[in-house]
Amino acid sequence: MKKSILLLTTIILAALLLSSCTATHADVSSCVQNPPSGFWMGLWHGIIAPVSFVISLFSDTIQMYEVNNSGGWYDFGFALGAGIIFGGSGSQARRRRKRTEE
Repeated sequence: MKKSILLLTTIILAALLLSSCTATHADVSSCVQNPPSGFWMGLWHGIIAPVSFVISLFSDTIQMYEVNNSGGWYDFGFALGAGIIFGGSGSQARRRRKRTEE
């Protein structure tokens, strides 16, 4: 059972990494013409933040954070997405509680 969960998780992460699109803006005119990114784009950019960060180290046209955003809702989505990726599920707390009860 644990092997199948690990395999499924690996496949999902690989699919996200291979299909991720990063926040790109080469010039300011595209920010003015395009509508600002909202909650859902913030959530997506938070989820792909590790990939965006590594790519942004080697490219000047890739950014980890969308400059043209709607403000608070984009920030909330970005923080929520980053929390999902960086272990915000609370599964470790549940395991610790079970160990102390035994």
